[in-house]
Amino acid sequence: MRASILVRGSFTIVDVTPSTRDDDQGFDKVVGMTESVVVNVAWPYANGPRHIGHVAGFGVPSDVFARFQRMRGRNVLMVSGTDEHGTPLLVQADKEGVTVRELADRYNRQIVTDLAGLGLSYDLFTRTTTRNHYAVVQELFKGLYENGYMLKETTKGAISPSTGRTLPDRYIEGTCPICGAEGARGDQCDNCGNQLDPVDLIDPVSKINGETPEFIETEHFLLDLPSVKDALEEWLKTREDWRPNVLKFSLNLLEDMRPRTMTRDIDWGIPIPVEGWEENSAKKLYVWFDAVIGYLSSSIEWAHRTGNPDAWKDFWQNDEARHYYFQGKDNITFHSQIWPAQLLGYAGKGAKGGELHKFGELNLPTEIVSSEYLTMSGSKFSSSKGVVIYVKDFLAEFGPDALRYFISVAGPENNDTDFTWDEFVRRINNELANGWGNLVNRTVSMAYKNFGEVPAPAALEEADKAILQLAEETFETAAGYLEQSKFKQAITAVMHVVGEANAYIAAMEPWKLAKDETQRERLATVLWTALQVVSDCNVMLTPFLPFTAQKVHETLGRDGIWAAQPEVRDVVDDIPVELVGVGLPPENHPYPIITGDYTAQLAAWKRVDVEPGTALSKPKPLVAKLDPELGETGPEWAPVQK
Repeated sequence: MRASILVRGSFTIVDVTPSTRDDDQGFDKVVGMTESVVVNVAWPYANGPRHIGHVAGFGVPSDVFARFQRMRGRNVLMVSGTDEHGTPLLVQADKEGVTVRELADRYNRQIVTDLAGLGLSYDLFTRTTTRNHYAVVQELFKGLYENGYMLKETTKGAISPSTGRTLPDRYIEGTCPICGAEGARGDQCDNCGNQLDPVDLIDPVSKINGETPEFIETEHFLLDLPSVKDALEEWLKTREDWRPNVLKFSLNLLEDMRPRTMTRDIDWGIPIPVEGWEENSAKKLYVWFDAVIGYLSSSIEWAHRTGNPDAWKDFWQNDEARHYYFQGKDNITFHSQIWPAQLLGYAGKGAKGGELHKFGELNLPTEIVSSEYLTMSGSKFSSSKGVVIYVKDFLAEFGPDALRYFISVAGPENNDTDFTWDEFVRRINNELANGWGNLVNRTVSMAYKNFGEVPAPAALEEADKAILQLAEETFETAAGYLEQSKFKQAITAVMHVVGEANAYIAAMEPWKLAKDETQRERLATVLWTALQVVSDCNVMLTPFLPFTAQKVHETLGRDGIWAAQPEVRDVVDDIPVELVGVGLPPENHPYPIITGDYTAQLAAWKRVDVEPGTALSKPKPLVAKLDPELGETGPEWAPVQK
C-alpha cells in the first residue's frame, strides 16, 4: 500500500490505492481517487496572430468541456502551447526581416494574450521551443528507435528551387493521384482521406511561392506505421463513441498505411538524438512529430511548475484517466493515427514488440473531438487572402463572451459553418441580449424594486413548479450532451429554459401583481421562482459564458469567485533536462504562460438555492445590444465585402 499526494492549488488528492504497476524504470502507475480528465488542445501555429476560425475549432469547445468537467468535480488538466517549428516560421521570419526566435517570441506572446483574453482556462499553455519539450521529444524518439519503429531510408524530399529549403508536405498542393481531386495536400487528400506523399501528387506546386518543387534524394527516419497497424486498428475499433466523421476518417486511414517520414532537411527544429545525426544542423525532427508530443511535455512542465514533478503521472499513467483531444478536422490524422502510433511504438505495443522506457506506458486518446471549418462568406479563413477576423480585434470590440456564445451555438461542430456579421448580430441581440440578459435584468430589477432582497415564497402553483422542474431536469439533459462534446445541443437546451422562463414571467405579469397589495405573497413567489431559474440557468451557462456568469453571480447578491479566469504569468526556461545536438533553446529564456488556479472557484454543476433575505442591488445591463447596421457593414477592421 502506498500513499501519493497531488496538490493542485487548494485541491488535494490523496491516493491510498496499491500500485497497479512498478516497472524497471521506477515509474508507478497510480490510480487516483478523483477521476482525472486531460483536455489536450491543438497547438496554434506561431507564425501570426490567430483568427476566430482557429479558436472555433480548438479554443472555445475545449474550454467549455474543461470548465464543465471541473464543475462536475473532476480533476482536470488542460494543456497546450504554441507550435513553433517548421518551414512556415522560417518563411515568415524572412518576410519580416527578423530571426525565427524573435518571430516565435512575438507571436507566442500575442497568442497567449488573445487566448487568455478569451478566458481559455489552461492549466498550462506553453510553447514547443522550451528545453523541456526538446528533452521529452528526444526521449520518445529514442524509445521508438530502440524499439525498432524508426526506419532509416533514402527518400525523395521536396525543396524550393529558389531557396533550397525543404517544403513541408502540407505546403505542397496538387491533384490527388487516387481520386483526382484538385487541391490535395502533400500529406493527405481531404476529398478521399488517403495518406499521400508530395512526390505522388500530379502537377505539384508550392503554396509558399507557387514554384514547382524539386524532388531530391535524402536520408531520413520514418515511423514504421505498418508495424503498428494491427494495434491501431484494434484500438480504433473500441472507439464507438467518437463523432462518426472522425471515426470513419480514422478507420479509412488504416487502408493505406505506409512508413511516414519523421525528420526533415531544415535548420530550425529539434535535433535528431541518434549518434551521427545530433550534430547535423541541417536535419531536424518533423514538426508534426514533435507537436503532438507537446501534450505530454506540457503536462510534465505543468507538474514541475506546481512543485510536484511526478504529478503528470496521475494523468498519463492512470488507466482510469480520460484523454480528450480538440482540433480542426484537418488535424485528425495526426491525433488518431500518428500520435497513437508513437505512443504504441514507444511502449513496445506494435508487431516488433519492445521495451518500456523512461516515461513508461502512456495513455492513448479517449476521444478525438474534431470540429469542421468556420468560413467567412463561403471562404475558409485565410490570412494570406485577407479573409480573416483576428481574435484580438474581436475581443477589443465585443468582449469574450459574445464570441464564445456564437461559436457555441452556431459554430462548426459537425458541419462547415459560414460566419456572417448579420448572423452574429442576430444571435447576440435576439438570444443573448433579449433572451438571457433581459431575463436576468428584469427579474432582479423587480425583486430589488419591490423587496430589496430575495423574497420568501409562499405555496407554489403549478406554473411555478413546471418551470422549476424544467430547469432542474435540464441539468441532466445538458450534462449528457456536454459529456459527449455536443456543445450546440447543450447550450440550446439551456437557452430553451431561458425562453420558457421569459414566457413564465410574461404569463405571471409580476408588474401587475406589484400594484395589488393583496397579491404581495404571490408576487414574492413568482419572483423567487424566477430568481431560482435564473440561478439554475447561470450555472448551466457558466462553461459557455464564464465572464457573464460571474456578473450574474454577483447580481444575485453572492460573493466570491464563481468562474475562475486564467492568468498570464512570465516564467523562464529553467527546468533541468539533458539534451543532445546543436541549435538548442537557450537556458533561462523568458516567455509567458497561461495558467490559473481553478480549484477555488465556487462553480459546481448543481442547483444553487436562492436564499430568501439575500440583499440585492439594482442590476447593471448584462449584455450590450449591437447596432443592427453592423450586420450589413461589419466593423471597420473587417468590413462586409460587397
